[in-house]
Amino acid sequence: MKSPSRQKKGAFAFRPSLARLVTTKRLLARIVLFFEQLLPPLMPVLSVIAFYLCASWFGLFRSVPDWLRILLLIAFAAAFLVSLLPFRTLRWPRVAEADRMLEERNGLPHQPVTVQEDEPAFDTPFGRALWREHQTRMAEKIAALDAGLPRPDIAAHDRFALRAVPALLLVTAFGYSLSINGGSIRDALQAAPEQVVSNPAVRIDAWVTPPSYTGRAPIYLTADGSEQAPIGIPQFSGLTVRVSGGKTAEKVVFRKANGEAQDIAVQADTKPQQTAASGSEQQTAAPASQALFAQTHMMKLQENGALEVNGRRWSFDVLPDKAPEIAFDGLPKPSVNGALEIGFTVKDDYGVQEAHAEIVPVETDPTATPLYPLPEYRLDVPRRNARDAKGVTSRNLTEHPLAGKRVRITLVAKDAAGQTGRSPPHEMTLPSRPFNEPLAAAVAEERQVFALDTRKMPQAIALNEALTIRPDETIPKLTNYLLLESALARMKLAKSEDALKDTAQYLWEIALGMEDGDLSLAERKLREAQQKLADALDRNAPDAEIKKLMDELRKAMQDYMTELAERMQNAPMQPNQNAQNTLRQQDLERMMDQIENLARSGNRDAAQQMLSELQRMMNNLQAGRPQRGQQGQENSEARKQIDKLGEILRDQQKLMEQTFRLDQQLRDRMQRGETDMGENDPLLDEMNPGENGEPQDQQGQQGKEGQQPSDQMTAEQLREALKQLRAQQDALGKQLGELQKSLGEMGMKPGPGFGQAQREMEGAGRELGQGRGQPAVEGQGRALEALRQGARDMMNQMMQAQQGQQGQGPNGQVGQGDQNGRDPLGRPRRTQGPDFGDNVKVPDEIDVQRAREILDAIREKLGNNPPQEMERRYLERLLDIQ
Repeated sequence: MKSPSRQKKGAFAFRPSLARLVTTKRLLARIVLFFEQLLPPLMPVLSVIAFYLCASWFGLFRSVPDWLRILLLIAFAAAFLVSLLPFRTLRWPRVAEADRMLEERNGLPHQPVTVQEDEPAFDTPFGRALWREHQTRMAEKIAALDAGLPRPDIAAHDRFALRAVPALLLVTAFGYSLSINGGSIRDALQAAPEQVVSNPAVRIDAWVTPPSYTGRAPIYLTADGSEQAPIGIPQFSGLTVRVSGGKTAEKVVFRKANGEAQDIAVQADTKPQQTAASGSEQQTAAPASQALFAQTHMMKLQENGALEVNGRRWSFDVLPDKAPEIAFDGLPKPSVNGALEIGFTVKDDYGVQEAHAEIVPVETDPTATPLYPLPEYRLDVPRRNARDAKGVTSRNLTEHPLAGKRVRITLVAKDAAGQTGRSPPHEMTLPSRPFNEPLAAAVAEERQVFALDTRKMPQAIALNEALTIRPDETIPKLTNYLLLESALARMKLAKSEDALKDTAQYLWEIALGMEDGDLSLAERKLREAQQKLADALDRNAPDAEIKKLMDELRKAMQDYMTELAERMQNAPMQPNQNAQNTLRQQDLERMMDQIENLARSGNRDAAQQMLSELQRMMNNLQAGRPQRGQQGQENSEARKQIDKLGEILRDQQKLMEQTFRLDQQLRDRMQRGETDMGENDPLLDEMNPGENGEPQDQQGQQGKEGQQPSDQMTAEQLREALKQLRAQQDALGKQLGELQKSLGEMGMKPGPGFGQAQREMEGAGRELGQGRGQPAVEGQGRALEALRQGARDMMNQMMQAQQGQQGQGPNGQVGQGDQNGRDPLGRPRRTQGPDFGDNVKVPDEIDVQRAREILDAIREKLGNNPPQEMERRYLERLLDIQ
């Protein structure tokens, strides 16, 4: 008999793993038994669902009247509910049923599962031991239990296999639903569509043209309307339907998603033109006339819907056009000349058409009457990648009265559909033009006062009068004083808006003239030329106009760079920027040539982007200004020493050339055997006799053209001239000593080159005193080389001193204010002293022609076989002949 206790008994008590295994097998067996009960009553439910799907896919619900459709729907619902009644008898199988199923399906004799729960009839020690041994043996057979799969025995419930009928119908109906006339499972829940008979004589050509800014190709609709899924098209696409053939005008309808029908009207230019006739004749001829012409229907698709014409239907899924997105790429910042530089990122599904920065003042007075509107700031958006792009735009707004005021900047982007997107606002002080002249800054402040509010003109007049209280102390230039007086008169007489704007413009020109002179006018012309070219590229102007604007830009660029170069010639070194940022004239010309070539080749986007980069470069080009104070005085003293060194170098070079020329003439006299020569003259030992022991005479073959005054001197006079050169050589040595002393007072240590040069100069002076030209020339040459070395050491010390005062660039180079001793055009600056040959540049055409002429003259002279060995070696060294 079985024990009602749920405690583990038999072999389960001392073998827990076996107990867990039997528990799992029992659960699986109970699930299998449950599905065996569930599947037979589930067949009627599945059959009802299959018949409903067959009726829907075969199009039964859309082809019957509404009353019959509703009746069929009720019948299917009732059949479904009736098919659910057998589920009332379902119950969860018991444990005993699961054990019995496991023992039967696994073929286990002696009930090895149930025997674990049984107890012996007689509870004796021997009987209990025997029974436990029996349980252990039976437990060993439980490890291979398998519940198997459900065996519902459906054939016993469906003897005639009628279950195959709905299955076959379901497969057939699903295949039919993919055809043109196939139905949908939603047909039973909606009214049947209007039955329209298709006229085979009518031809329909329909297509959808997406907006041009989407870059998508037109979509042609099939003639039979066989598209099952909705056709995805961009919003604001143009739908065109062309109907031809038939005897009567065909009706073209667009049915919206909410069921509202909208007739698509015929285009006016495609309506048939009827001839004048009587009223009755026009009425009878209208149908026939319409059949002779093709009619075009057009509309803009802005929402989902379907096109219905001549019994055909096309569904459309309109993809909405999202508004553009724009944001700041970093914080806006001013450039060197005060221009506002804004980095931005834009994003749109079809591309941004236009973007600008909206600049408004933070503090506004509602009663104020500003003279100028808010500043315009157009962002340079690349056209080629306008869907997801980033860029940087630089615009000069320093002339606007809001410059220097707190403003709120918001970026606004607009797409081709007219939708706009805005960025979060950013507050900052609008960059203003940096004025170094206090008087120019005061004049610009006068203009700003009444330009922001014309009612404050009396305050601006008072500021102007305050500037001229003591003109002899505050206005050193008479021209500036007269300009201020004329501006005051204009301010008092200005009443109309045009007069006020002219006065404000006049004050701004006065301020720029006081600050930069003609440089500001050239800068304005350059900015206007750049803006005109940018506008022309934006509107795809013809090549002739682009070429004309490029010529104007080149002229404005040349004028600006010329003014800038003239200004920087008197400016001291300013090591405050990287020397690698030096802008050369050939770089600008190369960029402008590339802009013109890109524009002519049709790549206007790249040309506009390069023009924007050129504008940024020019905005960040810093013009050097004379420094004031102690540093300016130090730089001025350093320039004086550099200039003095340059004079010493030039004078030493001239003295060496003069010594060489006198020495050559003296040797010529000696070769001609003039009688005034002494036997012990030191020059006799240096002469080179010819092959037959006779001196070679070459100088007489040169002609008498270009003769120097020394050509008529005798040998004795030439020797005296050489001795007189000693005084000049000693004077140069003395100047070099004074230069070294001055450098020491400036805190600079003269290099070893200066000491070596002074010793060579002294030696050359002694040789000149003895009338020995060749040793003097060699000593002078060594002195020149030592001077150049000392000059390089001095320049290095000056650079290091200035870097210690004003800092170095990131690479330890001198800043752009120095620009390697050259102006913005790459030419040497006169204020930087002589060129020691360290900076090599490509010569221009004139330099090349002059060098070629010099080389030809040297080759000709060397080809005439000079008589002196020293002269021949000298010419060979000039031609670099080993």
